[in-house]
Amino acid sequence: MLRACAASVDAARVNRFLIALGVLCILAGVAWPWLGRLGRLPGDIVVEREHGSFYFPIVTCLVVSIVLSVLMWLFRR
Repeated sequence: MLRACAASVDAARVNRFLIALGVLCILAGVAWPWLGRLGRLPGDIVVEREHGSFYFPIVTCLVVSIVLSVLMWLFRR
């Protein structure tokens, strides 16, 4: 009996996780036009030469890291 109860609790957690993941995917799809602008912020490193170019989005990485940190902090409260 205890095994069945534990299995149903685990299944409920997996179900909630999959639903939350689906909602996040839908939100990312809806927000994609605005997220596309995020890649060329001032402060990102761009080196263009005649044989190629190099792009390192350092400021974009910092912004995404801060936003995700704040979101994770809010969800853990």
